[in-house]
Amino acid sequence: MNIYTKKRSWKVFLLAFASVIVSVSLWYTNGFIHKLALNEKKQVEIWAKAISRKASLVNNTNVLFENLREKEKRYVFLWSEATKKLISADNNDNIEFYTGIISGNRDIPVIVTDEEGNVTVGRNLTPKFKRLKKLQNEDLKEFTKYPPIKVPYFEDQYNYIYYRNSNTYYQLKNSLENFTQSFINEILNNNLSTPVIITDSSKVNVIAFSGSIDSTLVEDSSMLALTLREMENKNHPILIPLANSGDNYVFYNESPLLTRVRYFPIVLLFTIGLFLIISYILFSTSRKSEQSKVWAGMAKETAHQLGTPISSLMGWVEVMKLNYPNEEGLFEMDKDIERLKVVSERFSKIGSIPELHTTNIIPIIEGVVNYMKLRIPNKIDLFIISDTHDKLELKLNEPLIIWVFENLIRNAVDAIGVETGKIEIKIENNDKTIDIEITDSGKGIPKGQHKTIFNPGYSTKTRGWGLGLSLSKRIIEEYHRGRIYVKSSIPGVGSTFRILLKKAQNQ
Repeated sequence: MNIYTKKRSWKVFLLAFASVIVSVSLWYTNGFIHKLALNEKKQVEIWAKAISRKASLVNNTNVLFENLREKEKRYVFLWSEATKKLISADNNDNIEFYTGIISGNRDIPVIVTDEEGNVTVGRNLTPKFKRLKKLQNEDLKEFTKYPPIKVPYFEDQYNYIYYRNSNTYYQLKNSLENFTQSFINEILNNNLSTPVIITDSSKVNVIAFSGSIDSTLVEDSSMLALTLREMENKNHPILIPLANSGDNYVFYNESPLLTRVRYFPIVLLFTIGLFLIISYILFSTSRKSEQSKVWAGMAKETAHQLGTPISSLMGWVEVMKLNYPNEEGLFEMDKDIERLKVVSERFSKIGSIPELHTTNIIPIIEGVVNYMKLRIPNKIDLFIISDTHDKLELKLNEPLIIWVFENLIRNAVDAIGVETGKIEIKIENNDKTIDIEITDSGKGIPKGQHKTIFNPGYSTKTRGWGLGLSLSKRIIEEYHRGRIYVKSSIPGVGSTFRILLKKAQNQ
């Protein structure tokens, strides 16, 4: 098992382990939140029942007050009629009966004024009205709910008797209003921080809402309708009849704290996951940069170590040429030494910024093919297929591009092995790129290794270094801004590598 297979296995293991941790965390947290939600739901139900009971009490109080109001009206009506009768009574009427009713008034406020509204007499008045000199404006409005009684006192001059409901009536009314307002405040300012909206009988117009409800939500009719619908789906609204506004409905929902706690595990796991992903990317980038520096350093050191023996071999070949000037093998040996020198130069350039020159790539590929044909087995057919005979100029570093094609051809030869086979190099001229495909009839590459084979150190060969394809990818993608990848591969049938290179701008 190579290092990348182990790495993949570790990734799968860590991913599975992380999934288990996330699943257990979510399971435990959801269980805790579920218990918390049940506890809050019970408290909300208790609160709702208490509100319902208190609403019933408020309703009973309203009914009692309505009964008192009716009795008050009858009492005031009786007093006013007795007063009118007394004023218009003649000698035959029972004056004592009317006088008894009027003198029995201990609670109905009465103010007597002249025609100009000047107060002459007052009875059963609160301190506010006792100081009045003239009945007018707001004070007059309070005493004109019932029409004043007109009393003649001298020829065509009249006094007016103003009266209103009893002081007890207003005290009860104020107490009921305070009780109702206190009840509403108790609903809105509950200890559970439960969001509450109180509407009228139409379930549209908002009477009041708790502080946890955003005011902009109440102002937006569509958002309000959606919120009320969500509340009603979760909890049936509580009906509370109130004296001044009739039937009202209390809509409520779970507290914002519970909602935040419900989403807290997801937010926490997402934050941790995001932190781990960013950390992994930074670590991976740093590690790849370190690996690149290591491989570049090794390549330069290799070039440095090869420099001396290559120079010696070149000298010995020249000596042998003097002794055997017509020996054909010496010329082929000279080509190989020159090629070895070029390889050494390529290694020395790895890690530095290469110089790119506008070059026709067709002669370069033809030169590589002609060179490799003499150095591969005769049973392997190596040939070029091109859809154009025009010049295909690219921004290239010729020694590095030659090395890439040689490496791909050597890998194809190794994949074919001792069998008869073929290696096809296909060149396509597109609008913006030159597409080059190297296809062999070798043993193929498993699909799971299509990307792994470009990693430094990865090799399927027993004694391979795993540098060839890694350096090829770096030369094509980093130096020439192109792309290299496995287009297709079928085990036992063969593989196709594709290289995409951008055309020079003047084409």
